Amino acid sequence: MTSPSDVYVWVWLPGATSPIVAGRIRWTGRTFQFGYGASYLERADAISLFAPQLPLGTGWMDPPEDQEMAGCLWDASPDSWGQRVIIARLIGRVGQAADDIQFDKTTFLIESGSNRIGALDFQTSPTEYVPRAATATLEELQTAALALLAGEDLPEELARALVDGTAVGGARPKVLITDDGVEFIAKLSTSTDPFPIVKAESAAMELARRVGIDVPQTRLVESLGRDVLLVERFDRPAPGERRMMVSALTMLGYGDFLGARYASYPDLFDVLRQWSASGEGLGRALFERLVFNVAIGNTDDHARNHAAFWDGQHLELTPAFDICPQMRTGREANQAMDIDSKGNRHSTFALCIDSASEYGLSRSDAQDIVDQQVTIIREQWDAVAGMAHLTDVERKALFGRQILNPYASS
Repeated sequence: MTSPSDVYVWVWLPGATSPIVAGRIRWTGRTFQFGYGASYLERADAISLFAPQLPLGTGWMDPPEDQEMAGCLWDASPDSWGQRVIIARLIGRVGQAADDIQFDKTTFLIESGSNRIGALDFQTSPTEYVPRAATATLEELQTAALALLAGEDLPEELARALVDGTAVGGARPKVLITDDGVEFIAKLSTSTDPFPIVKAESAAMELARRVGIDVPQTRLVESLGRDVLLVERFDRPAPGERRMMVSALTMLGYGDFLGARYASYPDLFDVLRQWSASGEGLGRALFERLVFNVAIGNTDDHARNHAAFWDGQHLELTPAFDICPQMRTGREANQAMDIDSKGNRHSTFALCIDSASEYGLSRSDAQDIVDQQVTIIREQWDAVAGMAHLTDVERKALFGRQILNPYASS
């Protein structure tokens, strides 16, 4: 399998319903450089793909130091689930055998579906845009995903349809569907889930909404006898339109999860504040998300699970996403990003409150946020758990272990 020598980046500009070519990616033998096209630079409405990394200008641009490709481009790539689907389709191997297959970054960009997160897509032509999209029902896509997980061969048409959902991030199986003109990410449950992950995420998203955090609309449905969480896409503001996005990983200047071990909430706040149209309420909003992650045991709050919209000039936090209680075996737990500037990550409300000033908050304000969230979670847990179809056994297993674990209040 050879990689394309040149990959052209197409973009949906703000308010546009069709893409235009913005520039080209080329391999230098060491890194992937990017250059804006002359026709794009001549446009009055041209915007940078992300000014801190790829500012508007002529010439070839290298990625940040120690990175193979600019993060604002790689943010539109598939994560582990999508890469697994692509490998299975290209070489017909699934399971453990596929884990040893290596493709370069442009292969994954070109082979993944065009309906990806954000407002970028990748083509081998600078003049003709051909979307990679195949349609299928939720049941057909779910069948294909479960077959792939089981190591079974997929018919080409279903493999192609499954690939359409490969560029929406994450490690767990998911597909893209449209219902009544509204686009959703459908998150699938599997027989190997160690606990009711999909139902737990449904409950967590509803609790987040009730404590006042901005989250997308979600709906729990059943398909083929399994739970499926439908998450409305917040990067599609109107039919045909797309919003540009960058991950916190990119905003913080890290290229992979190895570098992300240095990521912190205060540093993310600093970047957002520097590039936001208005920093008003920004520290509080980020702090509320941090406290909620601690409250429900979401320790998977790594830097690719935070993102911001980019409009060419400013960053704006997206709705919170991928909020799900995580398995824990011991009493203590740590968040995936530092809570304070000293590198502390202990999943405790006390550390959050001690760090309040780094988010522009007083200790009193921080304590009020913690108290309000804990009260709402306690008072509304039963109602939310019912909405998420959690059984009595599942509710007891989640509450007090992942959700409001005593360690959080220690």
